[in-house]
Amino acid sequence: MFAILQKEVNSFLNSMIAYIVIGVFLVAIGLFMWVFPDTSVLEYGYADMQTLFTMAPWIFLFLIPAITMRTFSEEKKGGTLELLLTKPITDLQLLLGKYLACLLLAILAIIPTLLYYYSVYNLGNPVGNIDSAAVTGSYIGLIFLAAIFTAIGVFASAITENQIISFILAVFLCFLIYTGFDYIASLDMGGNISYIISSLGISFHYNALSKGLIDSRDILYFLSVIGLFLLGTKLVLESRKW
Repeated sequence: MFAILQKEVNSFLNSMIAYIVIGVFLVAIGLFMWVFPDTSVLEYGYADMQTLFTMAPWIFLFLIPAITMRTFSEEKKGGTLELLLTKPITDLQLLLGKYLACLLLAILAIIPTLLYYYSVYNLGNPVGNIDSAAVTGSYIGLIFLAAIFTAIGVFASAITENQIISFILAVFLCFLIYTGFDYIASLDMGGNISYIISSLGISFHYNALSKGLIDSRDILYFLSVIGLFLLGTKLVLESRKW
């Protein structure tokens, strides 16, 4: 697994993919946080990081599928997947190696945003007048969000050898699970039913973590969805034996 992880990370770093992903994410978030008047912290006049944690999921919605679309699709199209599977590694090790490499790249894009936290922290009046607990919870939620989007993207890449189809399918699934349930819940179906449907979506649990309250139910939800899509990917890989 670690050999696959190292190979994939080196592949990202030796190409422009890693630098483009990190650069696009930081520039986009930076524009929303500091430049665009409707979302700028400087214009808002209140020391918080809400802009980052509100806009980041929508940027990741397109950025992470762009990272993962080549994961298995490229291997299938080039005929190298069968070669990989003949190596002394299991399907699970291959899957986890590729998954963790993509997730690591997404986390590397998140880490530099700590500089934005430092800036907002020092801009507060008095200095440090920021809800650090909420920021910590939001970062945890953002990492879990990236982990789910990565699992979805890897699954989409495993079921097709066309990278464009993989990208479109991953974006659709990420959008559906992130906010689609909220739209369904907004229909008038009664309080309890609407609440249950809403709780099936990522945004429900992501917003809960953003309040700074680390609830085991939210963590369990994220881990369950990640596990579900990784299991689905493993089944797709094993289907060659059927």
